[in-house]
Amino acid sequence: MLSNIAFKQQNADLEWDLALNSRQGAIDFVMHFESQLCVYSASVEQLYTNYTINFSSRADAPLVILPNPYAFHDTYSRISAQAIRDTGLFIIPGETIGKQGLHLVSRQKQKSANSAPIPFRHALKKILSTQANEDPFLPVLVKGDLREFNSRTPCLHLHRIKLGELGKLSVFEQQSIKRAINQKLYLLYKQANQIRLPQNF
Repeated sequence: MLSNIAFKQQNADLEWDLALNSRQGAIDFVMHFESQLCVYSASVEQLYTNYTINFSSRADAPLVILPNPYAFHDTYSRISAQAIRDTGLFIIPGETIGKQGLHLVSRQKQKSANSAPIPFRHALKKILSTQANEDPFLPVLVKGDLREFNSRTPCLHLHRIKLGELGKLSVFEQQSIKRAINQKLYLLYKQANQIRLPQNF
């Protein structure tokens, strides 16, 4: 946790607003994904795979992402914003839709295109199955992805990184990013059924 001393964060993309109806619920929810999902900052064109999530004791203070300063090799630079795409996919507590455990849902602009909720572990298995493709699904988080699914329930929206749009990077660097994200997805897949959410969701 951050101390009461004001923390001056130079990268505004790493300060996430917590002005939600259930601030504590959002904190409890997002902590399940600390360093499990990579975080992208458009302002500095960097992807962080090793970080901590920090909170101030102030009720109006933002969540702050702190990259590990001793693991510089876990930060990838020259990641163009054009390589980061909206997916319309959300990780939600299943209790929101009358189910148990985490689920993945799609919210498209056209309601007729919305898909049925999928248990999160099943969704991760499907995502992992794309990794041998030329265009693998590589989820990342950006500022604004911690939201509310309804008036009280926190959720995480997913973006994805498109390897084919990383023209500034070598093939080796692109594969390193893919490998780092894959390793985290696999660990998250193994732990997905053990994630326990607060009863008040």
